[in-house]
Amino acid sequence: MLLPLLLLAAAQTAAPPTIASPSRSDGTQRLGRAFMSPMGEPVFGRLPGEDGLAAWFVDSDLDHDGTLTGDEMVADGENFFRMLDTDGDGEIGPEEIEYYETRIAPRVRVRTAMGDNGLVAREGNATRRLGADNEAGAGRFGLLQIPEPVMSADSNFNRGVSADEFRQAALLRFRLLDVSGTGRLTLPQLQAIRQAAIGASNRRPPPPAGASNDAGAAENGIRPGTR
Repeated sequence: MLLPLLLLAAAQTAAPPTIASPSRSDGTQRLGRAFMSPMGEPVFGRLPGEDGLAAWFVDSDLDHDGTLTGDEMVADGENFFRMLDTDGDGEIGPEEIEYYETRIAPRVRVRTAMGDNGLVAREGNATRRLGADNEAGAGRFGLLQIPEPVMSADSNFNRGVSADEFRQAALLRFRLLDVSGTGRLTLPQLQAIRQAAIGASNRRPPPPAGASNDAGAAENGIRPGTR
């Protein structure tokens, strides 16, 4: 009887530490680099310098096999949808969109324009210069260059996003990211896509002041990091 107990204690001692869930949009542990998930959820690293993309990938890889599938992307989107649907009516309505854009992900409301001294961001009546890590809109922090990822899922343009619309958007965005058509995404693949998106974003001139964001461009056949 003593031997099995000793073996059990040794196994427990040698067990690898559990990976903690990444900091999501609850505002906790905002330490590492910001990342905007394909469905528009801000995610931050758990440690200083940790990338939110890696944290999001770990949390979304439900079977922990090192890849993401379309079903896992949908499940991640469904979790975020439930958080946004505060009244539980099965739709993200205008008031819930407003809360998302002002409290959860305020950067999606930033408009860009060319100022006298280069690219600036306009937030209400205030302006500020955009640095290398600080571009307006959600696209600068994500993978698909969609400035407003939640509202762009409104496929019937009724100013609300249903659970089915959000689910279909998740599947479509997965297919856009799955450029090799394997049905699986790895973290290195997504990191490469992100770097390409950042490079394209840095080269692309901003839209004229007051022009509407092309929120659905990536969902209409534009590949990641291109325009």
